[in-house]
Amino acid sequence: MYKIDIPVDLKEAAAIERRRSEEEKRKSRIFNSKTRIIGVDLQALQQQVKDRKHMEDMERKREQAFEADTVRYAHIAELLQQRQEHDIRELNRAQNEFRMLHQQPSGRREWDLYDPDRFRKDRPARVSDDDPRCSISGLQKFDGEDLNNKARTKFQQEQRRVWAEQQMKERQQAEDNQRKADLLFELKMREMDERACNLQRAEDECRRAINVATKDYNQALRRELQMKIGVRKQQEEDDNKTEMANLLYGDFLTENPAAAQSAFGFHRVIPDRWKGMTPEQLADIRRRQEIQRRENLRLREEERRRNEEWDRMRVAQARAAMLLEREEDRRRTAIARQLEDENKRLAMEQQQHQDYLNKDVYTNDPTAAYFLQFNTTTR
Repeated sequence: MYKIDIPVDLKEAAAIERRRSEEEKRKSRIFNSKTRIIGVDLQALQQQVKDRKHMEDMERKREQAFEADTVRYAHIAELLQQRQEHDIRELNRAQNEFRMLHQQPSGRREWDLYDPDRFRKDRPARVSDDDPRCSISGLQKFDGEDLNNKARTKFQQEQRRVWAEQQMKERQQAEDNQRKADLLFELKMREMDERACNLQRAEDECRRAINVATKDYNQALRRELQMKIGVRKQQEEDDNKTEMANLLYGDFLTENPAAAQSAFGFHRVIPDRWKGMTPEQLADIRRRQEIQRRENLRLREEERRRNEEWDRMRVAQARAAMLLEREEDRRRTAIARQLEDENKRLAMEQQQHQDYLNKDVYTNDPTAAYFLQFNTTTR
């Protein structure tokens, strides 16, 4: 009733034209091998940045003008639309009232020809295949006619839909199973890596503890050996001093007065009668020397027994360390063999899965037409 000339959306047309122009320029830059290989023009880029900013300002101003015009036009169109809808409603109401009062379908002359209930009132020309009215000349029944075509087609469509849903469910279940298998494989690999790290860490700690214990034991042996050397040296010095004192203050060098006692007093010595030391003195010296010799033998025997004991202890500890190292080597070899078997099994499973993908799943090889669809645009 009220025809409104809707103006062309200049904003959208300008945006489309601008994008097309930029796409053509981008193609000329990207697909130009000289520009792409050698480099870019900095001055041209700066000029493009300035032009782009200018265009953005112009576009923003244009959009603001378009927005103001759009709001005004929308308000006018809304008022005209409301007026037109109101006039159409009034016209339709008046037309419907006139039809209901003066143009009833049942009052027409040809009502019996297009009465909607006339087929309901009449008996159908063919009720079934055994209808006696279906004679040969009646052309109501033919050989090969399929009355259940619609029902069978509907059943087949429903059956195909059920099959398609079942195939989709089976495919989804297979994808879920594959994803779960991949997750279990990844968790297994993480567990094996963590176990290997823990074993390596335990081995390092054990080796570190053995080294610390060996170092402490060696230091204790060194301190004990230094202490023994110091004690033996001090004892030898004491013995030497004692022996020197015995020699210096003995009867031989000091000329004991008892050997040549004078009748004039015990403190006087007769030089021509003094014959040296007495046998008692000599025996006493020899007895003391024998005691010293025995003491030295006893000390050497004790030193030898202590050294043998320390040697036995060192050999036992070395043997124990060797046994621990062998046990650790056997355990590490067993773990490595177990890890190698597990990796072989996983590699075999992965190879079987890859063969299944290559032979049964990925059977559609890409042709040349598939690769021609790339590198046609700049996006």
